[in-house]
Amino acid sequence: MLAITYFSARRISAALLALLFAFLCLGARADGVVGHDAARKALEAGDILSLRTILDRAEIVYPGHVLEVELERKEGHWIYEIKILQAEGLVVKLNFDAKNGNLIKSKLK
Repeated sequence: MLAITYFSARRISAALLALLFAFLCLGARADGVVGHDAARKALEAGDILSLRTILDRAEIVYPGHVLEVELERKEGHWIYEIKILQAEGLVVKLNFDAKNGNLIKSKLK
């Protein structure tokens, strides 16, 4: 049986806290959504297209009112996730490749 002493439990807690802090400093949340600073750096580095460019492309395919936009980092790829309320009352969720602007997935909700 594995016995965890007080000191080893504190070390484990400290290591987990350090990993969490390092992850947050990189600008990403646990769910893959990145913050404004990370998004700006990716745009300036040419790793992603601007949100305006992606929204223009989304409007062509699915006109409506934008409800929510997230920029996520999934498996090393930048993804814009956009939810749009269409005139018919339907909500569509769109995933765009943030690097090239291609529509990856669309789903009615």
